[in-house]
Amino acid sequence: MPENATTAEFFFDPLCPWAWLTSRWMLEVEKVRPVHVRWKVMSLAVLNEDKLDDMPPQYREMMETQAWGPVRVVIAARELHGDEVVGPLYTALGTRFHVNGEGPTREAIAGALADVGLPAELIEYADKDTYDKELRASHKEGIDKVGQEVGTPVISVPGADGEEVAFFGPVVTPTPRGDAAARLWDGTLLVASTPGFYEIKRTRTAAPSFE
Repeated sequence: MPENATTAEFFFDPLCPWAWLTSRWMLEVEKVRPVHVRWKVMSLAVLNEDKLDDMPPQYREMMETQAWGPVRVVIAARELHGDEVVGPLYTALGTRFHVNGEGPTREAIAGALADVGLPAELIEYADKDTYDKELRASHKEGIDKVGQEVGTPVISVPGADGEEVAFFGPVVTPTPRGDAAARLWDGTLLVASTPGFYEIKRTRTAAPSFE
């Protein structure tokens, strides 16, 4: 970690391809700005558990059958092996889910655990609620910073005046690199730290690009 680096908390659900692209941008930001990312879990399953009846069938099925396993495994890994495993495990999961196109399957989760040298038996927590209390607490920590009407990722960082600046996104594809990553970081902080600012948005016209 660079001396005097700012810690940016990044709340993610490994299921989301858009959060994955933003997370790779944050790794670029670490190279070009004195920023250190601390990886934390939020959960689309928890976020949407009271909205299932209003969802399209395909998305509802994903929330009910695919969304719980990955975050449960990440939380179990954190609880049993420490915070330092969260970032590498997220990278392994996202690479398999999104870049390699394996999707959030049990086999992909097991492969990600092997990729980072974590015990294979952690996969069993995908089907267990053992650490759901901790999962919900981590999710609540992130979502309380920005409110319920967002998704993943949530980023929180100390502002220039010491007050916390937190926001959803940015949603971007492909991942900005180098100077482009730095400009987006500077601009995002400028906008997000403006008192009374809430939203900039436009219709997405491109699918996630994992270049």
